[in-house]
Amino acid sequence: MLGRAAAFGNGLFRPEGTGFSGGLIRAMVSPRILLIDDHAMFRAGLCMVIGGALPGACIFEAATLESALCNAPDALDVVLLDIQLKGTSGLEGLKQIKHKWPQMPVLMLSSQDEPHTQRLALARGAAGFVSKAEAADNIIAAIELVLRGELAAATLPDDSPPTRQLTPRQREVLDLLHQGLSNKLIARQLALSDNTVRRHVQDILEFLGVLSRSEAVFVARKQGLLS
Repeated sequence: MLGRAAAFGNGLFRPEGTGFSGGLIRAMVSPRILLIDDHAMFRAGLCMVIGGALPGACIFEAATLESALCNAPDALDVVLLDIQLKGTSGLEGLKQIKHKWPQMPVLMLSSQDEPHTQRLALARGAAGFVSKAEAADNIIAAIELVLRGELAAATLPDDSPPTRQLTPRQREVLDLLHQGLSNKLIARQLALSDNTVRRHVQDILEFLGVLSRSEAVFVARKQGLLS
């Protein structure tokens, strides 16, 4: 269930002409923040950090994307979204969040900070990306940037074009897809978690520009990625 981690302050104050779009600054007395993360201890710790840095902030918590979509209020100022959730992952669910809250800035949280993962999140509409390994002050700084309607530029990967190639692990997963193995069997074969395999499969689909596993195998064959 979705819980409230802080009491309401004085609510929101949005004078005319302010808002997130167009780089304009959001004006508010008490920011309303939705935190979606499946680790209860991390949620509790981050709520304490945010509460100390942003007095009066109203923080809503959810352990899953589904719970957040069903129970979160309509009026929010920022969504903090874990990139790897149980069930529907943060990357997969970003589109659903943008559909429910079209103008809502989403700051992705992750224990992984590979440039490719960051680019995927930003390409799907995230306003910024911050590693869970960052110091608390840096996480708060990223949240404040997004609340002010500014992209968290310090958290973005450089703009130089990435070299388009699969990682060795993704090539292993692709080869097992070619053999017709399910995600569970791939996870067992490579000693990985189901979530990690699902992420690798999604990255492979993105890389090849396809929507299904069968299409991925077909295109990979044509590109000479499979023997």
